[in-house]
Amino acid sequence: MTKQKLMHPDQTATASLMAGAGDRIELMQTFVRIVEAGNLSAAAVQLGTTQPTVSRRLQSLEQFLGVRLLNRSTHSMRLTADGERCYEHARNLLVNWAAFESDLRGVTEEPEGLLRVVAPHAFGQQRLVKPLADYLRLYPRVNVEWLLHDETTLQDFISAGIDCAIQIGELSDTNLVAIKLAEVPRIVVAAPSILAGRPMPQQAIDLAGFPWLSLRTFYRNEVFLRQVHTGEIQRLAFTPRISTDNLYALRTATLEGLGIAIGSAWILKDDIASGRLVQLVPQWQATPLPVNLVYPYARFYPARLRKFIEVIRAAVPTTLHG
Repeated sequence: MTKQKLMHPDQTATASLMAGAGDRIELMQTFVRIVEAGNLSAAAVQLGTTQPTVSRRLQSLEQFLGVRLLNRSTHSMRLTADGERCYEHARNLLVNWAAFESDLRGVTEEPEGLLRVVAPHAFGQQRLVKPLADYLRLYPRVNVEWLLHDETTLQDFISAGIDCAIQIGELSDTNLVAIKLAEVPRIVVAAPSILAGRPMPQQAIDLAGFPWLSLRTFYRNEVFLRQVHTGEIQRLAFTPRISTDNLYALRTATLEGLGIAIGSAWILKDDIASGRLVQLVPQWQATPLPVNLVYPYARFYPARLRKFIEVIRAAVPTTLHG
Protein backbone atom coordinates (compact mmCIF):
# COMPACT_ATOMS: atom_id res chain seq x y z
CA MET A 1 0.00 0.00 0.00
CA THR A 2 1.45 3.31 -1.09
CA LYS A 3 1.69 5.89 1.65
CA GLN A 4 0.36 9.33 0.79
CA LYS A 5 2.60 12.13 1.95
CA LEU A 6 0.67 14.65 3.97
CA MET A 7 1.40 18.31 3.33
CA HIS A 8 1.39 21.08 5.88
CA PRO A 9 -1.53 23.53 5.28
CA ASP A 10 0.94 26.26 4.33
CA GLN A 11 2.55 23.96 1.78
CA THR A 12 -0.86 23.06 0.38
CA ALA A 13 -1.75 26.72 -0.08
CA THR A 14 1.60 27.44 -1.71
CA ALA A 15 1.30 24.50 -4.08
CA SER A 16 -2.19 25.56 -5.03
CA LEU A 17 -1.00 29.11 -5.66
CA MET A 18 1.92 28.01 -7.78
CA ALA A 19 -0.33 25.85 -9.93
CA GLY A 20 -1.51 28.79 -11.99
CA ALA A 21 0.29 31.95 -13.04
CA GLY A 22 -3.10 33.58 -13.49
CA ASP A 23 -3.71 33.27 -9.75
CA ARG A 24 -0.47 34.99 -8.90
CA ILE A 25 -1.13 37.79 -11.37
CA GLU A 26 -4.56 38.34 -9.84
CA LEU A 27 -3.00 38.55 -6.39
CA MET A 28 -0.44 41.09 -7.56
CA GLN A 29 -3.12 43.12 -9.35
CA THR A 30 -5.11 43.18 -6.13
CA PHE A 31 -2.08 44.22 -4.08
CA VAL A 32 -1.22 47.06 -6.46
CA ARG A 33 -4.82 48.24 -6.43
CA ILE A 34 -4.87 48.20 -2.59
CA VAL A 35 -1.77 50.38 -2.46
CA GLU A 36 -3.00 52.85 -5.08
CA ALA A 37 -6.55 53.03 -3.73
CA GLY A 38 -5.32 53.58 -0.18
CA ASN A 39 -7.41 50.93 1.56
CA LEU A 40 -8.98 47.52 1.05
CA SER A 41 -12.56 48.77 0.77
CA ALA A 42 -11.76 51.22 -2.05
CA ALA A 43 -9.72 48.54 -3.84
CA ALA A 44 -12.67 46.16 -3.62
CA VAL A 45 -14.99 48.72 -5.20
CA GLN A 46 -12.55 49.37 -8.05
CA LEU A 47 -12.02 45.64 -8.63
CA GLY A 48 -15.73 44.90 -8.51
CA THR A 49 -15.43 42.46 -5.63
CA THR A 50 -15.82 42.41 -1.84
CA GLN A 51 -13.54 43.63 0.90
CA PRO A 52 -13.18 40.11 2.43
CA THR A 53 -12.10 38.78 -0.98
CA VAL A 54 -9.47 41.50 -1.29
CA SER A 55 -8.28 40.74 2.24
CA ARG A 56 -7.97 37.02 1.45
CA ARG A 57 -5.98 37.76 -1.71
CA LEU A 58 -3.60 39.97 0.26
CA GLN A 59 -3.11 37.25 2.86
CA SER A 60 -2.51 34.65 0.14
CA LEU A 61 0.14 36.83 -1.51
CA GLU A 62 1.87 37.43 1.83
CA GLN A 63 1.78 33.70 2.58
CA PHE A 64 3.17 32.82 -0.84
CA LEU A 65 6.00 35.36 -0.62
CA GLY A 66 6.68 34.65 3.05
CA VAL A 67 6.78 38.34 4.01
CA ARG A 68 4.43 40.90 5.47
CA LEU A 69 3.50 43.55 2.89
CA LEU A 70 1.25 45.91 4.83
CA ASN A 71 0.94 47.09 8.40
CA ARG A 72 -2.74 47.82 9.02
CA SER A 73 -4.60 49.41 11.89
CA THR A 74 -8.18 50.60 12.25
CA HIS A 75 -7.44 53.99 10.72
CA SER A 76 -4.27 53.59 8.66
CA MET A 77 -2.38 51.36 6.26
CA ARG A 78 1.36 51.49 5.67
CA LEU A 79 3.66 49.53 3.38
CA THR A 80 6.43 47.57 5.02
CA ALA A 81 9.92 47.72 3.51
CA ASP A 82 9.18 44.40 1.78
CA GLY A 83 5.82 45.80 0.69
CA GLU A 84 7.46 48.78 -0.98
CA ARG A 85 9.82 46.49 -2.91
CA CYS A 86 6.93 44.19 -3.83
CA TYR A 87 4.80 47.09 -5.03
CA GLU A 88 7.48 48.38 -7.42
CA HIS A 89 8.23 44.89 -8.78
CA ALA A 90 4.52 44.04 -9.08
CA ARG A 91 3.74 47.23 -11.00
CA ASN A 92 6.57 46.60 -13.45
CA LEU A 93 5.61 42.95 -13.84
CA LEU A 94 1.95 43.80 -14.52
CA VAL A 95 2.92 46.40 -17.10
CA ASN A 96 5.20 43.91 -18.85
CA TRP A 97 2.53 41.22 -18.69
CA ALA A 98 -0.04 43.55 -20.26
CA ALA A 99 2.43 44.53 -22.97
CA PHE A 100 3.19 40.85 -23.57
CA GLU A 101 -0.53 40.06 -23.99
CA SER A 102 -1.02 43.05 -26.27
CA ASP A 103 1.94 42.08 -28.45
CA LEU A 104 0.67 38.53 -28.89
CA ARG A 105 -2.86 39.66 -29.69
CA GLY A 106 -1.60 42.35 -32.06
CA VAL A 107 -4.12 44.25 -34.14
CA THR A 108 -6.84 41.73 -33.31
CA GLU A 109 -6.89 42.81 -29.67
CA GLU A 110 -10.48 43.56 -28.68
CA PRO A 111 -10.92 46.39 -26.15
CA GLU A 112 -12.67 45.12 -23.05
CA GLY A 113 -13.16 45.85 -19.38
CA LEU A 114 -14.10 48.97 -17.42
CA LEU A 115 -12.94 52.44 -18.51
CA ARG A 116 -13.23 55.26 -15.95
CA VAL A 117 -13.42 58.72 -17.53
CA VAL A 118 -13.78 62.16 -15.95
CA ALA A 119 -15.32 64.97 -18.05
CA PRO A 120 -16.40 68.57 -17.32
CA HIS A 121 -20.01 68.94 -16.15
CA ALA A 122 -21.52 70.91 -19.04
CA PHE A 123 -19.32 69.62 -21.85
CA GLY A 124 -19.56 66.05 -20.57
CA GLN A 125 -23.36 66.18 -20.48
CA GLN A 126 -24.12 68.04 -23.67
CA ARG A 127 -21.36 67.36 -26.17
CA LEU A 128 -19.41 64.24 -25.25
CA VAL A 129 -22.13 61.65 -24.69
CA LYS A 130 -22.60 61.14 -28.45
CA PRO A 131 -18.92 60.28 -29.14
CA LEU A 132 -19.03 58.14 -25.99
CA ALA A 133 -22.01 56.28 -27.47
CA ASP A 134 -20.13 55.86 -30.76
CA TYR A 135 -17.19 54.40 -28.85
CA LEU A 136 -19.39 51.94 -26.97
CA ARG A 137 -21.08 50.82 -30.18
CA LEU A 138 -17.66 50.16 -31.71
CA TYR A 139 -16.42 48.22 -28.69
CA PRO A 140 -19.32 46.35 -27.03
CA ARG A 141 -17.06 44.55 -24.55
CA VAL A 142 -16.16 47.83 -22.81
CA ASN A 143 -18.14 49.43 -19.99
CA VAL A 144 -17.63 53.07 -18.99
CA GLU A 145 -17.94 54.98 -15.74
CA TRP A 146 -18.69 58.56 -16.91
CA LEU A 147 -17.79 60.87 -14.02
CA LEU A 148 -18.48 64.60 -14.21
CA HIS A 149 -15.94 66.81 -12.43
CA ASP A 150 -14.30 70.02 -13.59
CA GLU A 151 -10.84 69.36 -12.12
CA THR A 152 -8.80 66.20 -11.69
CA THR A 153 -5.33 65.73 -10.18
CA LEU A 154 -2.85 62.88 -10.42
CA GLN A 155 -3.86 61.82 -6.90
CA ASP A 156 -7.48 61.57 -8.08
CA PHE A 157 -6.37 59.24 -10.89
CA ILE A 158 -4.55 56.97 -8.48
CA SER A 159 -7.10 56.88 -5.65
CA ALA A 160 -10.18 56.51 -7.88
CA GLY A 161 -8.66 54.29 -10.55
CA ILE A 162 -9.40 56.87 -13.26
CA ASP A 163 -8.07 56.02 -16.73
CA CYS A 164 -8.29 59.46 -18.33
CA ALA A 165 -9.96 62.86 -18.09
CA ILE A 166 -11.06 65.57 -20.49
CA GLN A 167 -10.22 68.98 -19.08
CA ILE A 168 -11.09 72.48 -20.25
CA GLY A 169 -8.72 75.29 -19.30
CA GLU A 170 -5.07 75.49 -18.39
CA LEU A 171 -3.67 72.28 -16.98
CA SER A 172 -3.35 72.24 -13.21
CA ASP A 173 -1.21 69.08 -13.01
CA THR A 174 1.92 68.81 -15.16
CA ASN A 175 2.54 65.22 -14.03
CA LEU A 176 0.03 63.92 -16.56
CA VAL A 177 0.25 63.13 -20.27
CA ALA A 178 -1.77 65.78 -22.12
CA ILE A 179 -3.16 65.60 -25.66
CA LYS A 180 -4.58 68.91 -26.89
CA LEU A 181 -7.89 68.24 -28.63
CA ALA A 182 -9.15 71.72 -29.52
CA GLU A 183 -9.80 75.22 -28.20
CA VAL A 184 -13.11 76.60 -26.92
CA PRO A 185 -13.94 80.12 -28.24
CA ARG A 186 -15.43 82.39 -25.53
CA ILE A 187 -17.74 85.29 -26.23
CA VAL A 188 -19.55 88.09 -24.38
CA VAL A 189 -23.33 87.73 -24.24
CA ALA A 190 -26.37 89.32 -22.59
CA ALA A 191 -30.15 89.09 -22.65
CA PRO A 192 -31.87 91.79 -24.78
CA SER A 193 -33.44 93.22 -21.62
CA ILE A 194 -30.00 94.29 -20.40
CA LEU A 195 -29.74 96.62 -23.40
CA ALA A 196 -33.10 98.31 -22.84
CA GLY A 197 -32.55 102.06 -22.75
CA ARG A 198 -28.80 101.67 -23.37
CA PRO A 199 -26.87 102.20 -26.58
CA MET A 200 -25.41 99.03 -28.09
CA PRO A 201 -21.78 98.78 -26.87
CA GLN A 202 -19.22 99.15 -29.65
CA GLN A 203 -15.93 98.65 -27.81
CA ALA A 204 -14.80 96.53 -24.90
CA ILE A 205 -14.58 99.56 -22.62
CA ASP A 206 -18.30 100.17 -23.20
CA LEU A 207 -19.04 97.03 -21.19
CA ALA A 208 -17.70 98.55 -17.98
CA GLY A 209 -21.04 100.11 -17.02
CA PHE A 210 -23.07 96.89 -17.24
CA PRO A 211 -23.81 94.43 -14.41
CA TRP A 212 -21.64 91.33 -14.71
CA LEU A 213 -21.88 87.63 -13.93
CA SER A 214 -18.78 85.54 -13.36
CA LEU A 215 -17.78 81.92 -13.93
CA ARG A 216 -15.39 81.35 -11.02
CA THR A 217 -13.60 78.51 -12.76
CA PHE A 218 -12.16 80.93 -15.33
CA TYR A 219 -12.81 84.52 -14.22
CA ARG A 220 -14.05 86.26 -11.08
CA ASN A 221 -13.60 90.02 -10.67
CA GLU A 222 -11.93 90.92 -13.92
CA VAL A 223 -11.68 89.84 -17.55
CA PHE A 224 -9.23 90.48 -20.36
CA LEU A 225 -10.70 90.85 -23.84
CA ARG A 226 -8.65 90.75 -27.02
CA GLN A 227 -9.49 92.65 -30.19
CA VAL A 228 -9.69 89.96 -32.87
CA HIS A 229 -8.11 92.05 -35.65
CA THR A 230 -5.56 94.26 -33.87
CA GLY A 231 -4.63 92.10 -30.88
CA GLU A 232 -5.29 94.98 -28.47
CA ILE A 233 -6.01 93.86 -24.89
CA GLN A 234 -8.65 95.54 -22.71
CA ARG A 235 -8.95 94.82 -18.97
CA LEU A 236 -12.34 95.16 -17.29
CA ALA A 237 -12.79 94.99 -13.51
CA PHE A 238 -16.18 94.52 -11.83
CA THR A 239 -18.08 93.16 -8.83
CA PRO A 240 -20.24 90.29 -10.12
CA ARG A 241 -23.92 90.16 -9.20
CA ILE A 242 -23.70 86.37 -9.31
CA SER A 243 -20.57 84.24 -9.17
CA THR A 244 -20.90 80.53 -9.98
CA ASP A 245 -18.73 77.54 -10.85
CA ASN A 246 -21.33 76.03 -13.20
CA LEU A 247 -21.66 76.95 -16.88
CA TYR A 248 -25.33 75.99 -17.02
CA ALA A 249 -26.12 78.26 -14.04
CA LEU A 250 -24.20 81.11 -15.70
CA ARG A 251 -26.20 80.67 -18.92
CA THR A 252 -29.52 80.61 -17.05
CA ALA A 253 -28.67 83.73 -15.04
CA THR A 254 -27.72 85.48 -18.28
CA LEU A 255 -31.01 84.47 -19.91
CA GLU A 256 -32.80 85.95 -16.86
CA GLY A 257 -31.22 89.33 -17.64
CA LEU A 258 -29.17 89.51 -14.43
CA GLY A 259 -26.00 90.63 -16.18
CA ILE A 260 -23.62 90.11 -19.04
CA ALA A 261 -21.30 87.12 -19.06
CA ILE A 262 -18.47 85.41 -20.89
CA GLY A 263 -19.16 81.81 -21.84
CA SER A 264 -18.21 79.05 -24.24
CA ALA A 265 -19.54 79.75 -27.73
CA TRP A 266 -20.79 76.17 -28.19
CA ILE A 267 -23.30 76.40 -25.35
CA LEU A 268 -24.56 79.90 -26.28
CA LYS A 269 -24.89 79.77 -30.06
CA ASP A 270 -28.49 78.43 -30.10
CA ASP A 271 -29.60 81.17 -27.69
CA ILE A 272 -28.01 83.78 -29.93
CA ALA A 273 -29.60 82.31 -33.06
CA SER A 274 -33.05 82.38 -31.41
CA GLY A 275 -32.66 85.93 -30.10
CA ARG A 276 -32.75 84.90 -26.43
CA LEU A 277 -29.21 86.24 -26.08
CA VAL A 278 -27.22 88.86 -27.95
CA GLN A 279 -23.49 88.65 -28.59
CA LEU A 280 -21.88 91.91 -27.51
CA VAL A 281 -18.80 93.48 -29.14
CA PRO A 282 -18.14 90.39 -31.31
CA GLN A 283 -14.79 91.83 -32.38
CA TRP A 284 -13.64 91.42 -28.76
CA GLN A 285 -13.27 87.94 -27.27
CA ALA A 286 -11.79 86.29 -24.21
CA THR A 287 -8.80 84.00 -24.65
CA PRO A 288 -9.96 80.58 -25.97
CA LEU A 289 -9.74 77.72 -23.49
CA PRO A 290 -7.69 74.64 -24.41
CA VAL A 291 -9.38 71.23 -24.30
CA ASN A 292 -6.99 68.46 -23.27
CA LEU A 293 -7.30 64.72 -22.76
CA VAL A 294 -5.04 63.77 -19.85
CA TYR A 295 -3.95 60.50 -18.26
CA PRO A 296 -1.10 59.26 -16.05
CA TYR A 297 2.24 58.20 -17.50
CA ALA A 298 2.62 54.43 -17.96
CA ARG A 299 4.73 52.06 -20.04
CA PHE A 300 1.61 50.39 -21.38
CA TYR A 301 -1.99 51.48 -21.96
CA PRO A 302 -4.86 49.00 -22.41
CA ALA A 303 -6.69 48.83 -25.73
CA ARG A 304 -9.87 50.30 -24.21
CA LEU A 305 -7.98 53.52 -23.37
CA ARG A 306 -6.05 53.70 -26.65
CA LYS A 307 -9.25 53.31 -28.70
CA PHE A 308 -11.11 55.84 -26.56
CA ILE A 309 -8.36 58.38 -27.20
CA GLU A 310 -8.68 57.79 -30.94
CA VAL A 311 -12.45 58.33 -30.90
CA ILE A 312 -12.32 61.46 -28.73
CA ARG A 313 -9.48 63.05 -30.74
CA ALA A 314 -11.55 62.75 -33.89
CA ALA A 315 -14.84 63.86 -32.30
CA VAL A 316 -14.06 66.86 -30.09
CA PRO A 317 -13.27 69.45 -32.81
CA THR A 318 -16.60 68.60 -34.48
CA THR A 319 -18.58 68.69 -31.23
CA LEU A 320 -17.32 72.20 -30.49
CA HIS A 321 -18.39 73.66 -33.83
CA GLY A 322 -21.23 71.34 -34.85
